[in-house]
Amino acid sequence: MTTDMVNEQRVISSSPKPVGGGIREGRAKLAAVSEAPEEKKRKKPGKLVLIIAAVVVLALAGAAYFFLLKPSGGETKGPPPPPAPVPGTVLTIDPVSVNLANGHYLRLGLALQLTKEVKEAPDSARALDHAITVFSGHTVQEVTDPKTREQLKEKLVKELDKAYDGEVMDVYLTDYVTQ
Repeated sequence: MTTDMVNEQRVISSSPKPVGGGIREGRAKLAAVSEAPEEKKRKKPGKLVLIIAAVVVLALAGAAYFFLLKPSGGETKGPPPPPAPVPGTVLTIDPVSVNLANGHYLRLGLALQLTKEVKEAPDSARALDHAITVFSGHTVQEVTDPKTREQLKEKLVKELDKAYDGEVMDVYLTDYVTQ
């Protein structure tokens, strides 16, 4: 039986040890053998370094594209927008009475802000027609509410811009009285 133990110790250690006294040394050798795979794991940082380096290179390439090559968000592929119109003369229109709901009326005076390109004053009848269409039929409470009045004015500006082919850029309310 002692021969089997010696053979066992020879497998674990490189030199023969006496039976019974070499248990501590055998355990130390076992610990050294079990540490050997950890050392091999520690010796493989090449793959980890390679992966980290690849990630860093990709991040730098993405940053370079974003800051150097990517077109800015403000650029568009279509033609540039037309320049803003330059204000020209103001055409004042005599006040007109507009029928409101429930028998009330609105005395409405307008002034049209024309663009600088307009050489001759346009006919004001179209502007009055559109103003009457936009403001008539509303209640006194609606037309006296500042928010609603501003919405009606913006609607009138859009309609006059279309009706006068861009010659009118804004509308001023010069007379605004309800009864």
